[in-house]
Amino acid sequence: MLSDFRMFWRAVALLVLLDVALSASIIEELPGFHGHLPFKLETGYIGVGDLDEVQLFYYFIASERSPKQDPLLLWLTGGPLSFNYANSSGNKPQFSLNPYSWTKVANIIFLDQPVGTGFSYAKNWKGYSVINDTLSASDTYIFLRKWLMAHPEFLANPLYITGDSYSGKIVPIVAKKISEGNEVGSEPMMNLKGYVLGNPGTDVNKDYNARVPFAQLKTLISDELYKSTERNCKGKYVDADPNNTLCIKDLLQVYGCLEKVNTAQILEPQCSTLSPKPKSTLKWDSSILIEDYEYFLSLPQPPPEPWCRNYNYLYSYIWANNKLVQKTLHVREGTIEKWIRCNKSLVYTEDVISVVDYHRYLIKKGYRALIYSGDQDMVIPYVGTQAWIKSMNLTIQYDWQPWFVDGQIAGYTRQYYEIPSSFTFTTVKGGGHTAPEYKPKECLAMISRWLAYFPL
Repeated sequence: MLSDFRMFWRAVALLVLLDVALSASIIEELPGFHGHLPFKLETGYIGVGDLDEVQLFYYFIASERSPKQDPLLLWLTGGPLSFNYANSSGNKPQFSLNPYSWTKVANIIFLDQPVGTGFSYAKNWKGYSVINDTLSASDTYIFLRKWLMAHPEFLANPLYITGDSYSGKIVPIVAKKISEGNEVGSEPMMNLKGYVLGNPGTDVNKDYNARVPFAQLKTLISDELYKSTERNCKGKYVDADPNNTLCIKDLLQVYGCLEKVNTAQILEPQCSTLSPKPKSTLKWDSSILIEDYEYFLSLPQPPPEPWCRNYNYLYSYIWANNKLVQKTLHVREGTIEKWIRCNKSLVYTEDVISVVDYHRYLIKKGYRALIYSGDQDMVIPYVGTQAWIKSMNLTIQYDWQPWFVDGQIAGYTRQYYEIPSSFTFTTVKGGGHTAPEYKPKECLAMISRWLAYFPL
């Protein structure tokens, strides 16, 4: 009790010393959800950068089980509510409780980062002028320090840095900054235990290069075309030499086979809500996920047949851009022009090509890691994830084996052991990009077991 008291007043002193700019509000009701929220929801802004010119918006949801004991997760791209698509119509999206939310077992901070995403904004143009991996990670680290100073009751909770997709680049950098900060005595000391990543972007070349062998494994291209492409491109399918005519010819054939495939989940229909790409363009980067915002708003109600998962996202646009919703969430009026899921107007520089060395550092420092991949995802295929994991030459503790939910195979896992840390890789059977959206029950079981140090 005495130690908690001292920790509280030390955090208060730090708040005063560092002049933490924090704006926080407790939200008890939300438009689209009937009655009081059955969980604690806090929203707010924390300023980072020069003179706090960048204002990062967050949602904090306390664990629905035991906030004081359960881990604290910083999540860089979910929540306890999901849209009730059957009962939603027109401009009135409805919510239902998500029975598989990770807030069932953890406290979670959902952060809109980098600046310009979600409701996060900059006070002037300078805050938007330079946005890259390094700066994004630095802002996130400062955000977390300030958030914990303002919430000292969570300083003792086990801390995990988590995220999916492109956050695979940012999470390891943030975790390394925390580790280094703890070593030099930066306040507050963070109780970092590890990190979790889903379908993570990690190494640009390995991630995108894996799409061709993934396509062959899933019979999206023929064995003959794969062998020819592998031979003529020498196994390098990203930034192919334009003078290598045989390679380019094969890649165009590959692209012709894949251009109508839903890369986020190859078993589901492709949607016309994605910005069209010229047929002759060899596009292997993450821009294949960019959505056409104007097309979303022009969709008839209800969306046309055949159904595509992306049509469900229409409700998020309608809800998040509703002025009453923004007022309820205490979003500062006039700070953003419009809320969109994928802000393609940002000038963002990918200045970190690979974070494999960050993983090596974190493993040597003894932090736990869980890496999971939906096995039907072609955006960041499990093939590429396995390739960079293999490159770290870790010792296998438990080899490839199935894990189960309700007596059914939910995926396959392999655990590596490097004293004093553990590193777990797992697939989520039937999962796409990213797995919890497609297999929520299985992913809740996965994270619940892993956080509790149980085998998957």
